[in-house]
Amino acid sequence: MLLLTQETMSSTTSFNNQIKQVMILFLLLLLIFLSIKELYIFFPGLLGALTFYILSRSTYFQLIYHRKWKKGWTAGLYLLVYFLLLALLVYFIVILLEKQVRPFFNDPAAALGSAKQAINEAQQKAGFTFISDETLSNLQQKLSEFVPMLVNSTSNLVINLALLLFVLYYMLVHGKEMESYLGRVIPLKQTNIDLLASETKRIVKASALGIPIISIIQGLTATAGYIIFEVNEYVLWGFLTGVFAFFPVVGTMIIWVPLVIYMYASGNTWNATGLLLFSVIVTGNVDYLARITLLKKLGNVHPMVTVLGVIVGLGLFGFIGLIFGPLLVNYIILLFRIYTNEFIDHKTPG
Repeated sequence: MLLLTQETMSSTTSFNNQIKQVMILFLLLLLIFLSIKELYIFFPGLLGALTFYILSRSTYFQLIYHRKWKKGWTAGLYLLVYFLLLALLVYFIVILLEKQVRPFFNDPAAALGSAKQAINEAQQKAGFTFISDETLSNLQQKLSEFVPMLVNSTSNLVINLALLLFVLYYMLVHGKEMESYLGRVIPLKQTNIDLLASETKRIVKASALGIPIISIIQGLTATAGYIIFEVNEYVLWGFLTGVFAFFPVVGTMIIWVPLVIYMYASGNTWNATGLLLFSVIVTGNVDYLARITLLKKLGNVHPMVTVLGVIVGLGLFGFIGLIFGPLLVNYIILLFRIYTNEFIDHKTPG
């Protein structure tokens, strides 16, 4: 009788502990969900800090633990370097686009009217309509709403950049402690924790370094084509081609297809044909070759993972999704492997 009573009490205690565990996990997930919901607009800054941390940790730890540099000063030096690089990038973009964008900001209606007139003239020369009046009117309305949206986006960008540098500083200073804590709290076998960490570093490095390098290569290649076939403002169009090269499959076509159509409509047939062939054969294949060689060499990332990841990541995280989109898709594959290692028993034959 006493034995049955002890078993009953033990069973009740175990059940109560399970209830407590479920309630605590539920509250934890609820708080995480609410936090993510409220911090969603700051995700680019947080994910950017994680990206720079993964790219910096190896050299940073080398300086800290082998050369005995001070943590705070070294982290500040990294932040200064990243800040200067970002500032130079913004300065280059402003200098490059100022001449073309200034008329729009000074008098948006006049700039849009001139653009509409130029498109109509090009369509009359070409003998067919590739942009209807209704589409032009809708485009004009959307562009008129672009300025306040740009101001709002700029303020969000500045806040996210400040958050990126702030979070990155503390991630670098407390990097070892942070990684050790995560290793203790993640409920997986040590081999799977190591696998998760190595895959994260591999994909982030491949995306953060590989995709910008590919875009620069494609932008320079396109600029060479614009110079050869006498496109006006070839530096600007080459830069925009490089920017849109971030988007796989049809990214660069957003730039060179309208240019080719405009050149045909303007009667510049030979250069238009040459630019068309150059863009299809050279610019397009440079993108393909770079993706299957450079990205594969940096992190052995399958091209399909890159393409699907970029599409998914842009929708979820915005521009930073170019890096974390492929990571998300790769995590799906990785979690299948981890699930197999954790919960499926492999029976040995015989």
